[in-house]
Parts: sequence; structure tokens; C-alpha cells
Amino acid sequence: EKKPCPLCPEEKFRACYGHKLHRHLQNLHWKVSVEFEGYRMCICYLPCRPVKPNLVGDQEFSKIGAHYHCIICSATITRRTDMIGHIYRHVNKGETESRFSAVPAPRSSHEVLKESATDVQVLPNYSTPHKTDSYFNPKMKLNRQLIFCALAVLVEERKPIECLDAFGATGIMGLQWAKHLRSSVKVTINDCNENSVTMIRENCHLNKMKVKLNIKEEDSDESMGDGEENPDAIEVTRMDANVIMHLRSFDFIHLDPFGTSVNYLDSAFRNVRNLGIVSLTSTDISSLYAKAQHVTLRHYGCNIVRTEYYKELAARIVIAAVTRAAARCNKGIEVLLAVALEHFVLVVVRVLRGPSSADDSAKKVRYLIHCQWCEERIFQKEGNMLEENSYRQLPCDCHGSMPGKTAVVLGPLWSGALFNTGFLRRMLFEAVQYGLDEAQPLLKTLICEAECTTVKHFSIHSSYDESKQEECGVYIKTPNASEESYLVHGKRRTDEVIRNAAKRQKAENSAEHPAFYYNIHRHSIKGMNMPKLNKFLNYLSEAGYRVSRTHFDPMGVRTNAPLVQFKTILVKYSSPTYTGGQAEGPFRLMEGVQAGEQVPAAADGEAED
Repeated sequence: EKKPCPLCPEEKFRACYGHKLHRHLQNLHWKVSVEFEGYRMCICYLPCRPVKPNLVGDQEFSKIGAHYHCIICSATITRRTDMIGHIYRHVNKGETESRFSAVPAPRSSHEVLKESATDVQVLPNYSTPHKTDSYFNPKMKLNRQLIFCALAVLVEERKPIECLDAFGATGIMGLQWAKHLRSSVKVTINDCNENSVTMIRENCHLNKMKVKLNIKEEDSDESMGDGEENPDAIEVTRMDANVIMHLRSFDFIHLDPFGTSVNYLDSAFRNVRNLGIVSLTSTDISSLYAKAQHVTLRHYGCNIVRTEYYKELAARIVIAAVTRAAARCNKGIEVLLAVALEHFVLVVVRVLRGPSSADDSAKKVRYLIHCQWCEERIFQKEGNMLEENSYRQLPCDCHGSMPGKTAVVLGPLWSGALFNTGFLRRMLFEAVQYGLDEAQPLLKTLICEAECTTVKHFSIHSSYDESKQEECGVYIKTPNASEESYLVHGKRRTDEVIRNAAKRQKAENSAEHPAFYYNIHRHSIKGMNMPKLNKFLNYLSEAGYRVSRTHFDPMGVRTNAPLVQFKTILVKYSSPTYTGGQAEGPFRLMEGVQAGEQVPAAADGEAED
């Protein structure tokens, strides 16, 4: 049965079925309502408030005015901000009794979702950020698992730690931290939206966890799950993310705004503790993936074009912005993890205090020379002196064989490593320990990519202690270790340990994974069947090059082989598509490549997937 809207005239909203009416009430009336002592004053479009008619010629047109009804007095207020101030004036005068029969806010409209043993209630249209205050995206489950693994690794280094979820929304991420890590973390969930803060507190009670309302008083709810009492409470704050990061210090900060996170980087690095971790999720993929290049220049100060390695380019753009923000606070960074998938770009960095660390990190922000004809690329050499011909730095000779300009300068970009192998191994150990199934395959791929190897068979438990020593720069006493080994646990690292970690990092620079990757389809030859990807990786490895797959592109190959050798090996092991007379051309091409002849440029550019 069709029902009319009780708050709109019939000419504004016609009678409709229940599901459509519910969506109309939620998006138009409920979203902009004013809450007071468990009641909501929704916006009304009925002709309750007299509106002065407009004269157009000889006719009069009366405009329907939207307004609010005060539940304390009989006043009708037009604007929402004026209505909130009107209610506050009643409260200051001690007038809090309602003169009208109001209906309590319905609870049945909340839908309860479960993720990683954590329950959260969400509003309708929870997956549409423009139609709800508490945005919840189920597709970001992998992102939340990776961040949890990074926090779990930091907890193993020192405890307890103070961590901040600067943009809580439903509070799902902070609730997972507190529920699984318990007393090892002191969780603060922040959001600037009043409705989101209310939702976060309700979700804390739903998971039977204490809520710290303010500094002096805590919630009196003592009920805990499984008969256990959690002595620590989740602190829920309502303020701007920049403000809370300026006021307080944290060991772990996660930034996940809607869009770019560059507006919050300066505040994040202002008070983050030494050797703490800052993770940020950027969802402005239209600008990072070179679909809106003018927005990239405006937000990140970076010039980019669409390339075959655009996802890794996006990760290096974000890290470069993070590096500059940290350097302004006399801090350096060590990149622990950089992931670029379909919906987001995730970057996790460790903070290193001191101007020397800031200088070392800033030196790794460089420009990239990219050939638009053959997709070859190389970072510009260090130094301030101008070169007479910058094309000489490119390994290819496209500029000499092609007319006009063939290369562009991209950047500034991060030129250092994107992964820390020891940290990734420890994250994989935590993912296995907490049963995070979706993060485990990706972490295994990242470990192989960081080591630039195709070997995926390794023991997680046996390599955990070793990777912890490599990543942290500390020794752990084990039954098989010597008496000289020692344990640093529960204390801040000393300057000597930091210097040892810096020496280890410099020693491993030679073994750093190659920058960027090649797409095997982009460089295939027309008329020839290329080999299977795994076989092609073996061919490159047998030729003496480091090679691995990459999570950025399912058909991408990360290798230190030059593009010319990459194409040569690809053509050598490709088979002709047709037989007989049509195969004469490809056979001659393959024989010419094996004999050392140069591949025609037209053949390289013909095949694009």
C-alpha cells in the first residue's frame, strides 16, 4: 500500500511504497535532524510556517519553507544551526521539558554488520559517503587487516602504545584494535561529526567495551564478553583531526579521510613519537592514477602522465608528499609498506627523528625521466648541475631515432624502497596468528616483491625472530643464541640501536628491489604468442637478472633487466601465432634478435594490450 510522507505536502512528494518512503525519510528528513535528549526534530516541509508570497507579474507564488519544530516551545526555526542554538538557550535557562508528545529515535533502522569478530551498526546507505554520516565500506576489509597487522607488529616492539584512528566513522578499525590487542593498546577514536561520534559510542557498547567519555569520567558499563573485564577504555573524541594531533602525542596514527590526506600530514608528524608509525589511506585515485592530472599538481605538487606503471607511480607520489611533510618537522621516514590496489593507496612509514634522518629521506625525492615511446624510465642523477642533454640518462635511443621530443620529466617522486622485508615477514606472522585470511596472500606477494624473487615457499614461524632482528636492529635471546645477545623490550630504543639500524639500511641498499616494473602484454610482439608468465620469469632469472611478480599489476614483472634485454628474451621464447607462409616474418624477426640485430621500432610499438 502506498503511503504519503508525513512531513512533506503531496505536491512535493507523492505517496509511494514503504521501501521508497523509508529511503526518502532517511535521506531528506533524518539526515539533517537535530537531536535532543533521545529525540530527533526532523525538518518539516508542511505549510506550518507562514511564508511571504512572491509577486511575479500579476500572479502570486507561495514558496514552501523548510523549518524545524521546537519540542520545548511552539517556535518554528528555519535553519539547522539556529535550531541548535535555540535548544542550547532552553538548556541554559533550565527549560528541558517537552510540551509535545515526541517519538523516540527508532533503533530498528540500524543494520548490524560483523567483521573480524567485531560488530558495528550502520545506517542505511552506509556505503554511500554523500548520503550518510557514518560511512562504512566493506571493500576496504583488506586495508583494515593490513593496518591491524602493522599495529600488531608495533605492539610486539613496545607496549602499551597509544594509537589514534583520526577518522573513525563507525569506529570499526579502532574497535578491532582494542578487541584483539586488549591492554597492549590505548585506543582513541576521533571524528568531527556529532552523529558519527554517537554511532561510535553505541558500537563500543554493542561490543561490550568501556567508553571514556572525557578525561575525568568513564562509562559505568562493566559488562564484558566471555566473563572477562577489560580495564582499559576506548576514548572517543569529537574534534578536527588536525587539532587532536597537535594537542596530543601518539605512537601509531592512521589517516583515512575521504579523498586526499595531504591536508593532515603536517599535524600527523608534528607530535608523533620517535620510531612510531604513521599509516595513511588515500582514496583520491582519480588524481593519483593520472585521470585528473591537474588535481595531482594541485594537491601533491607533482607532474605525472598515464604510464604502464601508474599504480606504483601513485604510491611514490604519496610517499614523496609524506617525506616532505616529515622533513618540515625535522623527521625522516623509513617506508615499511606501500600498496596500491583498485580502490585505495596505502602507505605505512616509520618515523625517525632528527635533521640528519630528514636530510637522508629528502634526498630520495627525485624526478623521473620517462620515455613516452618505449616506456623506459630512469630517475635523474643527484646533483644541482644542469646537463646539456638529459636524454643521455635514458638507456633507450628513442630520441635519436625519432623526431621531436620523446621523453617527459615526472615528479617529484620517492626513489627509495617501497617495502621492508623484515617488517612484512612479521606482519605475515601476525596475520597467521590472528587468522586474517585475506591479507596473507597479499603479504606473501609483497615479501617476494621486496626480495625480488619468485620463491614463495618459506617458513613463517622460523623466520619470525630473524626478521624481527633485521627490521628492528636489536638482538633477541633464544636457546640457540650466544650469551652476547640481548633483548630490548618495553623501552625506547637508544641512539646506538638507531645507528645500527641506519648502518644496516645502508648496507642493504645494494640489495634493494628494482624500481618500477614492465607489463608483459605492453611489450609483446604482434603475431607471436608470448610464453606463460611464470616461465618467462624463469627465463629472466636464468639470464642472470633479479625478477619477481608485483601486486601492482597481475601481468607486471619487476626486474633489474634493461628494457632491451627484456624484449629480447620475450621475443626469443615467443612462438609464432600462425604457421606456413604467414610465420615467415616472425621467424625472421626472432632469428634477427638472436643474432644480435636491433628490433625495429615499429614492431615494438604495434602491440598494445
